[in-house]
Amino acid sequence: MNTHAPAKTFKRRDPSLPKGRQVSDSDVTALADLLGDMPRRRDMVIEALHVIQDTHGHISASNIAALAELFRLAQVEVFEVASFYDHFDVVREGETPPPPVTVRVATGVTEELMGAFDLIEGLRAAVDPAKVRIIAAPCIGQCDGAPAATIGKRIYRHCTVESLLEAIENDNSTPAPDPYEDLKAYRAAGGYSVLGQVLAGEISADAAVETMSDAGLRGLGGAGFPAGMKWGFVRGYEGPRLMTINGDEGEPGTFKDRWWLERKPHRMLEGAQIAARVVGCDRIYIYMRDEYPHVLEILRREIEALHTSDLDVVPMELRRGAGAYICGEESAMIESIEGKRGLPRHKPPFIAEVGLFGLPTLNHNIETVSWIPDILANGPKWFADQGWNEDHKGPRAFSVSGRVKEPGVKIAPAGIPLIRLIEDYCGGMADGHKFKAFFPGGASGGIFPASMADRAMDFGTWEKEGGFIGSHAVVILSDKDSVHGAALNTMKFFAHESCGQCTPCRSGTDKMVRLLAEGDDDAALYNDLLTVMGDSSICGLGQAAGNCVKHLMKHFPEEFSAGSKSNEEVQS
Repeated sequence: MNTHAPAKTFKRRDPSLPKGRQVSDSDVTALADLLGDMPRRRDMVIEALHVIQDTHGHISASNIAALAELFRLAQVEVFEVASFYDHFDVVREGETPPPPVTVRVATGVTEELMGAFDLIEGLRAAVDPAKVRIIAAPCIGQCDGAPAATIGKRIYRHCTVESLLEAIENDNSTPAPDPYEDLKAYRAAGGYSVLGQVLAGEISADAAVETMSDAGLRGLGGAGFPAGMKWGFVRGYEGPRLMTINGDEGEPGTFKDRWWLERKPHRMLEGAQIAARVVGCDRIYIYMRDEYPHVLEILRREIEALHTSDLDVVPMELRRGAGAYICGEESAMIESIEGKRGLPRHKPPFIAEVGLFGLPTLNHNIETVSWIPDILANGPKWFADQGWNEDHKGPRAFSVSGRVKEPGVKIAPAGIPLIRLIEDYCGGMADGHKFKAFFPGGASGGIFPASMADRAMDFGTWEKEGGFIGSHAVVILSDKDSVHGAALNTMKFFAHESCGQCTPCRSGTDKMVRLLAEGDDDAALYNDLLTVMGDSSICGLGQAAGNCVKHLMKHFPEEFSAGSKSNEEVQS
């Protein structure tokens, strides 16, 4: 009796061909025609993937093979990049491409308060899933218009099922910016005169650095690092140097940079040009989140207008994000600009020394550079004196959303007590709602009770309490909302957005979500997990992700002990 299994047969490889997936000449030619004169460089891979996604609605295996061939990369290098970013739909052989229409409904804390999940449920019940895909998306920077959604290149605010069903039928293939101040209007109002002073030597580099330091301008993307000090550091390294502008404001609750760029993009562009000249940067790279198609269009127009004007400008390149919150971290953003996965780098070295393409790099936030022309034109005292008192310098743009009557971007003094921001700038609490809790700095800044709303909204206040003001994204919760539910929403966001590079963040955020969802109230277990995440994660995402849970246990013990509750349960 023969007990041996039948011999396996293997498909024999054609020895005349290389190993791996074969590349069709016709696919390569078609892609080359689609990309046109785009440079075939590694740092342009993400831009090329966007062209494919925008054209076909997905990225096929043959597209990846052709792109790898054109850019002289291994197919796995292209695949790992395409599969890392949320806005790329990679379709393998035999898989069905996504439907022709995709609706991304934002599901951050504010959006959940405003009914985002009910909206998603209603949409899914009303559409043909073969024609329309409904995605529960992370924050899209429209919290002041929640519930909000994107369809193609269009943004829709204050959505209902009916309004989105109507919007699906529109032509959503091109962005539609509202009127804004273009180059001609900005120059007519005196714009770029400060840059002219810098170029003429009327404002020296040393004087500009000193002015920024005296004004107290700080990084307003989250870290709050003094701008003048940063300029000095980067100037101290041997050139050539580069500059990056981080417009990837993916922190839930943050939308101030979008607000500035929708209205006055040249405040940022002139500020960037001044900073680049002072520090000695040869090129400026502006990294803008893909969730802002109208802002990307504005910047494309105005950068081209600058390059073709009579102004002497440092060359600028606009790079488009692809739906990855982690790219708000400066080194992850640099990796993305270089055409790679957005994985944060180990530090040191810091990017001021070894940054984009290995060169010393000055990185700033949109709002930070937007203040530069005004400060140099009016002097450091003009800026500093706009703070709440002598301990707090300058005005700030606060993104306020949640249970207030008038959400939106509020230009208010640095250091203003939160209760004054709510009452004096936001019209008070929404009707029928009593102030209960707040996030002072977006999802990662922690969550605090209303009893602490008399404290200064500035750097240095919330760090003492295990939080931070970060990007000044303020989310207000009321007595009708669950802090436990808000913490769970936040942890789900971080679990989704973890880049996966380090185990404490990748596994820690997932574990925290499961504990909260199950209503586990073992404080010792949570604290162990928080310690590991905070001490061992590579970057700020994992280190700060658990802040809201830490504060849930400390400031809202009754909700922590009660376990998972919905808003409806809290109301009852």
